[in-house]
Amino acid sequence: MSQASISARDIVRQLPGVLRRFPAIARGLYYYSLKDSGKDLTLGRLVERNADRYPNRPAILAGDCRITWREFDDWSNRIAHYLADLGLGKGDTVAVLLENRPELLAVVAGAAKLGVACAMLNTAQTGRVLTHSIQLVEPRLVIVGEERIDSIENIRARLSLPHPFQFLADTNTLASFGEAPAGYDNMAAQVAARNSDRPRPATPPTLGDTAIYLYTSGTTGLPKAAPGSHRKFVRAYGGFGLMSLAMTPDDVLYCPLPLYHGTALLVCWGSVLAGGSAIALRRRFSARAFWDDVRRYRATTFGYVGELCRYLLNQPPSERDRDHGLTKMIGNGLRPSIWQAFKARFGIEVVAELYASSEGNIGFSNVFNLDNTVGFSTAPYKLVRFHEGTRDPIRNARGRLEEVAKGEPGLLIGAITRKWSFEGYTQKEATEQSILRDAFRKGDAWFNTGDVLREIGCRHLQFVDRMGDTYRWKGENVSTTEVEHILDASGQVREAIVYGVEIPGTNGKAGMATLVPRDDQAFQANALLTHLRRHLPGYAVPVFLRVTHDIEKTGTFKYRKVDLQKLGYALERPDDEVYVWLPGTHEYTRLTPALVRRIDAGDLGF
Repeated sequence: MSQASISARDIVRQLPGVLRRFPAIARGLYYYSLKDSGKDLTLGRLVERNADRYPNRPAILAGDCRITWREFDDWSNRIAHYLADLGLGKGDTVAVLLENRPELLAVVAGAAKLGVACAMLNTAQTGRVLTHSIQLVEPRLVIVGEERIDSIENIRARLSLPHPFQFLADTNTLASFGEAPAGYDNMAAQVAARNSDRPRPATPPTLGDTAIYLYTSGTTGLPKAAPGSHRKFVRAYGGFGLMSLAMTPDDVLYCPLPLYHGTALLVCWGSVLAGGSAIALRRRFSARAFWDDVRRYRATTFGYVGELCRYLLNQPPSERDRDHGLTKMIGNGLRPSIWQAFKARFGIEVVAELYASSEGNIGFSNVFNLDNTVGFSTAPYKLVRFHEGTRDPIRNARGRLEEVAKGEPGLLIGAITRKWSFEGYTQKEATEQSILRDAFRKGDAWFNTGDVLREIGCRHLQFVDRMGDTYRWKGENVSTTEVEHILDASGQVREAIVYGVEIPGTNGKAGMATLVPRDDQAFQANALLTHLRRHLPGYAVPVFLRVTHDIEKTGTFKYRKVDLQKLGYALERPDDEVYVWLPGTHEYTRLTPALVRRIDAGDLGF
């Protein structure tokens, strides 16, 4: 990674642009810094504000569907009344399994008006993992789209809910209700019968109440549910929508990212709410369709993860590369190696790179529009020394943490205070595992992000790596422990460990498993691939396999995972067999020196 540096001169150079945006920055700082958890400022209120101020401006664009802010507010009000009629209220939870379509946002907004939290289920999850995710939050009901009925049908017998399953047809349900399968309530038909008056619950939600649950991978091996308060929407509204992007009603933000992710739901939609802007949705990202969509919706902004940008840059150059109105982008993971090339080719003026996590209490924003940085934060944080390959900080002889020198990679930790609270997870044990206590003095508490960053000048940071038992591939966090559990259940494996390895020309890290086969049968790589694809989302299936006779351990029987990560998919150990799941294929292929050279050259399009 390029280690850029930022000087005071760089900051001064950006001041004219900052001064032009100063009114928006000042307003954004106010919203970002709100402390009063009991304040009557919620996601529902933000929607109502825009309906009052910009009633006829578009709020959502999706295909041929155009929904104004007034229509969206009315729709969410009807949903709120329907949920209230079912007996739901503040403190309850509903689970939502929908792809990127307007119904998802309407459900989240409608539930938020009652103080009902929406658990945003990952649409790639199935089977045991999906069951676990639903049961974690103990929902009163599950709202499922027709496009995901099979996922629920396969686990429905394991779920016991107070209310029937809610069904939303895979269409524009404002125009066509569709037909619900047996055992499901047709939610769209039920909602249409309610009035559109704004609900006034007896116990209204407040800033500090939970609005959503986002799922994050962790060291437990199964997803953890992280509560997100209305405050997180308000902080995204101020910190990203106003301070970074200065969004207005004339802006359209194109979002091809899945809305069950915090980057899409909190950052992108939060930014749209700040400007009274429109969000343009696409079910799944398509590099080929991207610029046609941008032109179709007249998008000015888009939400990204780094992998998405690489896909766009890898498309053949076109004379229409700058034939669009897109000038701003917001997201995370844009690598320094492609930062300038992406801006130059597509004419992007503002890269609002950020750092945040679903459960975290700290965020960074590139307010000054500088290159190769996640920006700065007003929250208290430190970068500390850590044990390589783990999420564990190093404690000195006095039991305290030590900060790294400027420019050195360090584990990012955020101070937990009344203003910068840590909302944690639904599982108390998982929450406590993420807190570092007595870090610098007795009684203090810090959130351990598990991520390594470095300071590159003027309090601006640059992302370096994700540590511990997760890695990021295809814009998704992958739990190594969960993949290891699926490998163990294959019947072919005696030992297995999973980690991420770098492939030149890609973002994040591809999954790799080193395994020892069982002695009583011949190892069948493709039978294993079939098993993995049946039980894991595609992004979590290991791209590489290293089949070996023994996995080296430490004296305390811990695997030497760091050494294997450094080895990667190299063919330096003659007794090992190394396989790769090549793009566009349905089998593992035995690696050869020639194939390694092609992968290293970036010829295979992972």
